[in-house]
Amino acid sequence: MANLNEALFLLVVGMLTVFVILLLVVAVGNFIIGVTNRFLPTPRIPKKNDTEGDKGIHPKKMAAIVAAVDVVTKGKGRIINIGKTKSTK
Repeated sequence: MANLNEALFLLVVGMLTVFVILLLVVAVGNFIIGVTNRFLPTPRIPKKNDTEGDKGIHPKKMAAIVAAVDVVTKGKGRIINIGKTKSTK
């Protein structure tokens, strides 16, 4: 009977320890999230120009780019993707 009481006591102490540690993990995680959201700015998504709309690049700009690539590569070039590059400043 003494072994059973000791086993149950260890079981309860172990489960309470795990529960307390998990509560601490959740509390610290929520604290870090709150501090991060308060002091670090959220990234802003730049708005698209009205001339570009939802289609991406303006058709006249696309035609100029295609013509320039065609002239420079003598008809052998191909445009795969058009986009802005990140500035190194």
